[in-house]
Amino acid sequence: MHIAEGFLPPAHAVAWGVAAAPFVIHGARSLIREVREHPESTLLLGASGAFTFVLSALKLPSVTGSCSHPTGTGLGAILFRPPVMAVLGTITLLFQSLLLAHGGLTTLGANVFSMAVVGPWAGYAVYGLLRRYDVPLMAAVFCGAFLADLSTYCVTSVQLALAFPDPGSGFLGALGKFGSIFAVTQIPLAVSEGLLTVLVMRMLVQSSRGELTRLGVLVAGAGSARTAERKAVAR
Repeated sequence: MHIAEGFLPPAHAVAWGVAAAPFVIHGARSLIREVREHPESTLLLGASGAFTFVLSALKLPSVTGSCSHPTGTGLGAILFRPPVMAVLGTITLLFQSLLLAHGGLTTLGANVFSMAVVGPWAGYAVYGLLRRYDVPLMAAVFCGAFLADLSTYCVTSVQLALAFPDPGSGFLGALGKFGSIFAVTQIPLAVSEGLLTVLVMRMLVQSSRGELTRLGVLVAGAGSARTAERKAVAR
């Protein structure tokens, strides 16, 4: 999903950077507030960032100028909410562009918007909706991580189609081509990421129940809608 350095036209690169900036600024404030008010969450924040960094560094060739890979943003979005993930995702993408030649500085805004903004918000939205209707925790986690991954690729397809419309069929034709090529690798990757995120969440339920309760992932004594968390590990 990382669009390569210099691949987007300058005007598109600037526009996506401007679109992503407000989310990153808001996220930075949320992150600073979280660390200041709850310094004990620093370790889990670091783990969420590392999870995103490692998964999104596993790239598979998908289409010229881009690649497919897990994103890892669903876990952090569920734990700390999407604004925080906008910052963690931006840091991840910046380090990858500088150290791994994965993505780029000129395309940083576009990559941040797709992976660190849209992905976490889409994943958290479906997770929150499912939990509201008493869907078991692990099923909601899987769906959230799956959609965070898949929505990122959808936005990247839109970005590439806007930059490189098909000569005959325009934007829609290009969108269909980019999306269909991405889907070959991305749908299985999204399923795999969902399953991996469930495994990590099961470990956190066992080892960090108090922190998950403070973050609102687990809610003790909240009736049938929330007591499923106590059974989550056994499912």
